[in-house]
Amino acid sequence: MNVFVILLCLFVALVILVPLLEKYSARTGLDKATKYAKYVWPLVMISLVIQLLYVLLWKQ
Repeated sequence: MNVFVILLCLFVALVILVPLLEKYSARTGLDKATKYAKYVWPLVMISLVIQLLYVLLWKQ
């Protein structure tokens, strides 16, 4: 259940952040956004592994 909450939060953040990045891309530039985009997938994978370990080890 918690995995679904995390995925829902990530999806909502994506839905909110993409229009904001498109709106303000002229001011800040997408170069800054792409600089931080390389950290998104590793953080998602780390959070999923931590959540999996939590469910497997401490939810018994």
